[in-house]
Amino acid sequence: MRAGIKPSGDLDLALVVSDAPATVAGAFTTNKVAGAPVQLCRPRVAGGRARGVVVSAGIANVATGEAGLRDAERMADAAADAVGVSRAEMLVSSTGLIGPRIPMDRVLPAIGDAAAVLSTDGGEPAARAIMTTDTRPKMSVRHLDLDGRRVTVGGMAKGAGMICPRMAAAQATMLVFITTDAVASKATLAAAIGAHLDTTFNSITVDGCTSTSDTVLLFANGASGADVDGHAGFVDSVGEVMAELAYAVVADGEGASKVIRIRVSGAASDDQARVAAREIANSVLFRAAIWGGDPNWGRVAQALGQAPGLELDPDRLDVTIGGVLLASRGEQTRREDEAAATLEASEVVVEAELGRGSGAWEILTCDLSPDYVRFNADYTT
Repeated sequence: MRAGIKPSGDLDLALVVSDAPATVAGAFTTNKVAGAPVQLCRPRVAGGRARGVVVSAGIANVATGEAGLRDAERMADAAADAVGVSRAEMLVSSTGLIGPRIPMDRVLPAIGDAAAVLSTDGGEPAARAIMTTDTRPKMSVRHLDLDGRRVTVGGMAKGAGMICPRMAAAQATMLVFITTDAVASKATLAAAIGAHLDTTFNSITVDGCTSTSDTVLLFANGASGADVDGHAGFVDSVGEVMAELAYAVVADGEGASKVIRIRVSGAASDDQARVAAREIANSVLFRAAIWGGDPNWGRVAQALGQAPGLELDPDRLDVTIGGVLLASRGEQTRREDEAAATLEASEVVVEAELGRGSGAWEILTCDLSPDYVRFNADYTT
């Protein structure tokens, strides 16, 4: 719906509702300035039951005090009343500017309007309605057959800036809503999110900024009749949806022209590899070089050298960009021209081999362009 939150007049409110009682699991931002919707949802999701979520875009309802908490509860209550479910089973999520209050005089009527036109064909407009600086909607779907029954897992996400999620289960701006018609316990849903959270959403970054509103919700209402408790295939399907949506968020990063896969291997542990990969992925120097088509491997080495707690021997370091080995055992190979040609692709793979052990990790980021700076220089004015 158009609730009048966005000055552009674009779609800015979506309502997702299950026809039947549903189980739910989730993950939320660990940012200490968590938004009112996150504060409302954490205890409700911990209960394991929910019928839906109302999502608004344009104002995040963050740093709004007790009034903001009341606004979040009023939105959830209005959605629950409009669709005829228990108020305790409705969730709320908001994204956008930090600080302002949501215009409840416009949002509450729009929630009622949304409830009146709920449709099984509403996925695409809902995915558009939750966008802020995104340039396109982000959706993913998987199907699997279990004991002769077809199970569907579908999701939508928004996110293009303020992206560096550090989420904890039942504890980005990035919002992700996944639904399935499987019969699943809360434990199964939580396990599905937990199995893939660190390698998907917690392993992406656009600008190194952890949002106050990051939320992942997974609903299961059992409409297919297929019980997925104990089925690895279901967990894998949820993981595939999460991975596809995470990639889409990075690919739509503000001002981005290409996705960068940062792969670190040979670390003393996976945790060490993750620290190293994140340091490279958040390097503004390195990402600006990739935007400019400059395979400056020295910026990879510099980022690794400042990574907190990283066990690093520069004389063991190999750096490869676009499949071209640019540094071997800490010394350059003088193949920059060859590597530069690979940077014209829409996806660039950067590999750092540390020579310390078997630890490995991959993080997705994007290049840093002048458009990112121009856009964020006057976001509120």
